[in-house]
Amino acid sequence: MQELKHKANEAFLKALCAAHRTTNNYIFRQNKNRPTSKANQQNAALALCSGLLCFIKVILMNKKIGLKDAISIGIGGMVGGGIFAVLGLAVSLAKGGTPIAFLFAGIIALLTAYSYAKLSKKYPQDGGTVKFVNVQFGNGIFSGSINNLLWVSYIVMLALYASAFGSYGSELISLTGSKTLDVHIYQSSILIIALLINYLSVKLVSGIESVAVIIKLLILVGFIGVGFYGLSTNPENLSQLSPENWENPLLLLSGGMVIFVAYEGFELIANSISDLKDREKNTEKAYFGAVGFVIILYILIAIVTVGALPFEKIASAQDYVLAKAAEPTLGQIGFTIITITALISTFSAINATVLGSGRVNYDIAEDDELPKYFTHKFWNKPIGFLITTILSVTLVNVFNLQSISTAGSAGFLLIFAIVNYIGYKKHKELTSKKWIHILASLLCLLAFFTLLIQQFGSNKVGVLISVGIIFFCFMLELINKKLISEKESK
Repeated sequence: MQELKHKANEAFLKALCAAHRTTNNYIFRQNKNRPTSKANQQNAALALCSGLLCFIKVILMNKKIGLKDAISIGIGGMVGGGIFAVLGLAVSLAKGGTPIAFLFAGIIALLTAYSYAKLSKKYPQDGGTVKFVNVQFGNGIFSGSINNLLWVSYIVMLALYASAFGSYGSELISLTGSKTLDVHIYQSSILIIALLINYLSVKLVSGIESVAVIIKLLILVGFIGVGFYGLSTNPENLSQLSPENWENPLLLLSGGMVIFVAYEGFELIANSISDLKDREKNTEKAYFGAVGFVIILYILIAIVTVGALPFEKIASAQDYVLAKAAEPTLGQIGFTIITITALISTFSAINATVLGSGRVNYDIAEDDELPKYFTHKFWNKPIGFLITTILSVTLVNVFNLQSISTAGSAGFLLIFAIVNYIGYKKHKELTSKKWIHILASLLCLLAFFTLLIQQFGSNKVGVLISVGIIFFCFMLELINKKLISEKESK
């Protein structure tokens, strides 16, 4: 009985760890130097829940999760704060071709999902991207640099979500009369509040995420339905979707890559594969089902937005365009509903990202891929929580949305290119089609360089941030490994 209870508790922790986008690379390990008590396990692995089915099946019944549960984990990971943050930016770059830009980004995500599916079946243990990188490259400078890049990319995502929260919050309630000042207050305050919640009550983080996943999906699907009804009664802006209003192919591709961060999150499914029922049959279905659903969702949202508002209004409301797109059909009530949904969604994503990135930071440090200082605790939680939040507050208040989004997309495109390359190198072990892996890797690299080259003309700061982050991660790991080597030689 005690053994069964112990196994149930482990399944509970694995389900929570796998349930949110920001824990996709958090490695749940038991420390061999400490007793594996229930209290230690809970303190080490509490994460966020993505659906009630995952709770019921894995926690209460101690059974493997089903295909629908795994798909919901991936959808919940992708449909976070990203779509609220980058939709207006996508329209400014791609104009009437915005649905095509989302399709471009979705195709790369779908091809990369193939690599993740094959690697997840081969290495079903918790760990995801970090696990795949370490298996292929070992515990060296390169793998450590990529894992550091992963952590820093989470910091960028936090800044992206906080930026969206600030933009929507300032439209809903004015605090000072100055919109610029209000945005800074909102985006800084929400990061600090999320940090305090993570330090004081991880259970509250879980509760917020559980509710937010349901709310945001229901309202977004409702937005699409109402939006298409509005387009049928007020079709004056539908012509904006015609090909003559599309930007050139390079800008369409670039636009899709800038908003690629909206698809980041499907890879968290990797952390639930060990508990997936009929793993051999359902792994690919889980990845493709989640990514496919979100591609369709984003394309439909883009169609409704571009068809509902003239480009001038979209440009003037770029930072909160999704709420503005609800106005033509639902008026101020629609604007308010979508704004509140954006605040709930971005708040839950910020909460979860603080938790997940702090844990990833701690695990990387335990593997000697960051200085041991990062294994220290503050208020009985990893110091990475505090450091991550401080860096995010700095980033969001210094740089604009386009620069932040460019840096986030560039980081994940490079990481995904490497994961696809790993799939190619291991295609015989994976019994997979090597051409899909290499095509996905090349497309990620092509998208990465296209993004940097195109953005350099209009967004030099964003490109310099992107390149600087990558260089910083490699230099940090090089110095860290050198210091470890010198210490061991003494």
